[in-house]
Amino acid sequence: MKPVQQDVEFVGSQGHKLAGKLHLPEGKARGSVLMAHCFTCSKDIHTMTRLGDGLAEAGYATMRFDFTGRGESGGDFETKTLSGNVSDVIRAATTLIEMGYGPCGVLGHSLGGAAVVLAAAKLKTVRSVVTVGAPSDATHVTHLFAGQIDELKSEGRAEVRIGGRSFYLQSQFLEDLENHDVLTAAAELDRPHLVIHAKDDDVVSFSNGEALYAAAGAHGQMFAMESGGHLLGPRSAAEAALGAVVEFLNNN
Repeated sequence: MKPVQQDVEFVGSQGHKLAGKLHLPEGKARGSVLMAHCFTCSKDIHTMTRLGDGLAEAGYATMRFDFTGRGESGGDFETKTLSGNVSDVIRAATTLIEMGYGPCGVLGHSLGGAAVVLAAAKLKTVRSVVTVGAPSDATHVTHLFAGQIDELKSEGRAEVRIGGRSFYLQSQFLEDLENHDVLTAAAELDRPHLVIHAKDDDVVSFSNGEALYAAAGAHGQMFAMESGGHLLGPRSAAEAALGAVVEFLNNN
């Protein structure tokens, strides 16, 4: 039997209603986890849903949510910035804690991983951090639309193609990326940080995970996966990652 799921709604950083799903374990939760999805994904991508169910089965109340402009949340993707995502993570974590599930761990996939590292620095109620396939440099994401960067800078807005889908972005997205130092934030975190990265990740190279692990220093742990790709698509990869997260949370 799958864990019970509840709809959650809260106000995001831009004033729009954001949608979340809370996975609840049987009995009293032993802790809680907030999960943040990748750049153009949603809370319903299999990476998030599998981890949500698995963590609830392990006893953790787990919430996944859609960033502003994605999935079932309000707002426009075109206005996205990493700063906005960080603020959305803070709003989501605050909501989870106000519901009685705190302090919490935070888990972020890809650019969502960068967002949770940056947000954790502002959230004393975060007890631990997990990043999955996350970039060590926020500007890394621009390689996904390198051909449109000049147009973005000159026109202030451009249509970009990412993963076979079209999105509009504004130049403020590029400008904002320069304001964030993910490695410094990771180095300054005084809480346990688990870095999960597949060696065959062809979107965010494995070297990014190694850099995050090095930055975390004594607080860092590394779970290097031989395969799984960027999305941990094979069920075996998702289960291996889940096992590593559960062990990490149980010990931290």
